[in-house]
Amino acid sequence: MPPFDYTTAFSRNIGWTTESEQQSLRGKCVAIAGMGGVGGFHLLTLARLGVGRFCIADLDDFELANFNRQAGAGMSTLDRSKVEVLAGMARDINPEADIRVFPQGVHAQNLAEFFRDVDLYVDGLDFFAFEVREQVFAYCAEHRIPAVTVAPLGMSAALLNFLPGGMRFEDYFQLRDRPELDKAIRFLVGLAPGLLHRHYLADRTRVDLRARKGPSTVIACQLCAGVAAAETLKILLGRGKAWAAPHGIQYDAYRNRRAHTWRPGGNRNPANRLAIAIARRQLGL
Repeated sequence: MPPFDYTTAFSRNIGWTTESEQQSLRGKCVAIAGMGGVGGFHLLTLARLGVGRFCIADLDDFELANFNRQAGAGMSTLDRSKVEVLAGMARDINPEADIRVFPQGVHAQNLAEFFRDVDLYVDGLDFFAFEVREQVFAYCAEHRIPAVTVAPLGMSAALLNFLPGGMRFEDYFQLRDRPELDKAIRFLVGLAPGLLHRHYLADRTRVDLRARKGPSTVIACQLCAGVAAAETLKILLGRGKAWAAPHGIQYDAYRNRRAHTWRPGGNRNPANRLAIAIARRQLGL
């Protein structure tokens, strides 16, 4: 077996990146909280892009219900720590990668350690993890860490960037001090105001925000990883336009459509307020 060589391993990136840009990515550190539906694919995609340093967090083990969409989920990894399995997979791509692992997840007490020396954050938290997500994005805003979130909705990827000096996560979503169900509605509406995914849901009974359940596809998760990696590359290298909130972009593979939305005020915007009101009415709130 030939020895690992970073330059050779990622040489096919050159052309889309320059040699100096590739070496820059080698020294960058990306934090990813959550190794579930999207987080694992984020890690492996960025590892193949040649990013050399990571901080990753997840407190869960793999289970059968993860098989339809999660990187690393399979019979050989059942009941094993997601964060440890995926760290091993990333190191198999790049044995030189510096990966700091947080098997107890990310929480208020370890935010400073989790974000130590981090250049960019990519969100991989569970949809319903509102409290920790609010804490993470607030920390990023306070410490001027660019934050990327790409939501897997149906068979689409919905992108929002929160960049230093720009609109903050809380100002956009308006989640603070609201009931959990109201947070879920506001988060869903804010993620994808274009609603490209709403036309082809085959069984609406499978969506239950009260029970914190919803269907998912690997199609969306892998789309999200590609989108997040492209945004990461642009932000870390300072090359190309990275649209920041209140701009949002959704691409739906099933409908072959793209929507670029602009919602000044975020969920305070009249269009979002109407969508939230309709959703609340449908849920009998």
